[in-house]
Amino acid sequence: MSEKRQITLEEIVELLKEHHLLKEVWQKGKAHFQLLDNETYEQVTYDSRQVERNSLFICKGQNFKMDFLTMAQEKGAVAYLSETHFPEMEAMTAILVTDVRKAMACVAMAFYGYPQKELKIIAYTGTKGKTTSAYFCKSILDEWTDHHCALLSTMETILDGKTKQKSKLTTPESLDLYAMFREAVDHGMTHLVMEVSSQAYKLHRVYGLTFDIGIFLNLSPDHIGPIEHPTYEDYIYCKSELIENSRLMIIEDEIDQKEFLLEKAAALHVPVITYGKTEAADYEWKSKGSGIFSVETHGSDVELSGEYQTQLLGDFNQSNGLSALIACRQLGADEESLREGLRKALVPGRMECLKKEGEPVVYIDYAHNYLSASSLLSFIKKEYPQQKIYVVVGSTGNKAESRRQDFGRVLSEYADYAVLTSDDPGYEDPREINAEIIAAMDSKVPYTEIVDRKEAIEFILDKATKDDIVVLMGKGRDASQQICGESVPYLGDVTIAKNYLGIESE
Repeated sequence: MSEKRQITLEEIVELLKEHHLLKEVWQKGKAHFQLLDNETYEQVTYDSRQVERNSLFICKGQNFKMDFLTMAQEKGAVAYLSETHFPEMEAMTAILVTDVRKAMACVAMAFYGYPQKELKIIAYTGTKGKTTSAYFCKSILDEWTDHHCALLSTMETILDGKTKQKSKLTTPESLDLYAMFREAVDHGMTHLVMEVSSQAYKLHRVYGLTFDIGIFLNLSPDHIGPIEHPTYEDYIYCKSELIENSRLMIIEDEIDQKEFLLEKAAALHVPVITYGKTEAADYEWKSKGSGIFSVETHGSDVELSGEYQTQLLGDFNQSNGLSALIACRQLGADEESLREGLRKALVPGRMECLKKEGEPVVYIDYAHNYLSASSLLSFIKKEYPQQKIYVVVGSTGNKAESRRQDFGRVLSEYADYAVLTSDDPGYEDPREINAEIIAAMDSKVPYTEIVDRKEAIEFILDKATKDDIVVLMGKGRDASQQICGESVPYLGDVTIAKNYLGIESE
């Protein structure tokens, strides 16, 4: 059982002063910079539904309402952390800060006893491939540490080395993140692999956190929209913050903005290892087909030359595999663990292929932006040059609006037939989302719109022949649809396809 945690007001104030975040503390109806009385908090939370006695409540987020703070006080919160003073809550101690998200990160790491110091942490960023690469890393480290590696990914969270939970965010809020770090440490984990999204830096979820190894896989426009990143430049800036917060960077050699990223690393005195398909990289890789690739070591003292294999087909997965090999080798993983871990690695919902005699070949993948979708479809086109490609796809609501034009573009480049459907529409009408995709499509691409995703999949499987290829993009094995603030149960693309084709599930 985890020990009961607590933190004092004095500790919090000193920490906030250290990070130049403290404005003032209100006690007994007046503002102070030095404390009148110390207090001890036995819980820190931003969710008023979870408040217990002697809690510190954090007022954060665009959706914060005064009702949340009132509820928190009624349930036992004795103090609040906020950018705004609420005079009507005079009975509570008010800790006022210049940036509540940065402050929350500082308080979180202290409250949970700085668990990051007890873990070796690998952090992945990039527009595509983060999840696959993170699973590759975990598989290798599991092989080396006997399953003492935790995982925080877009799809799953694993804190004891084995038990899987569905993730809520690619990178959790800082308070949840450090709670997970602490749980991982309490379970005996020694290593942790995680994905770091651009929003994680935009919203300071990883403020103050230094990673042992940061990995930059690739870069292309994504998450551009009014509630995420206003421009590609802002997206690049947020992604590149990983450099200044890593002890070592691994960067793909042909990445967009490579010169800027390397220049930034040099200016910040962060060592960089590169990998790619030319001799200019520290590690060069070449595909040999069937998931096998060779590696040549050029500019590093850490030898990795030889042949490796992954079960996930496609050159992009071999590139992702090399990034994992480099990172794990830097942490000390032995050669056998590298080879076996990568060879055994499976990623649910990534490049899953269903085959049944007399039916079309079906690929299921989480591809959800232009870079990942074009990589997937170009691989399939290369593997099946004579077959028609039928694609089922939708785009998420209330975020990453630029993806809608991107899907229209990628369908124009590769699809012989498209079915537009729902994919976590949120508070938007999926028909309006699909209209934006259709507007960006080449008029020569035939399409149908079927909002019900299950019906859309069954329609395309009925329409396609045994000589066609069907691609179900976006959701992989995700078993829910995010609709109007609710997580609505969904069978999942894999299950629906298997049921229709009469293929037994594992």
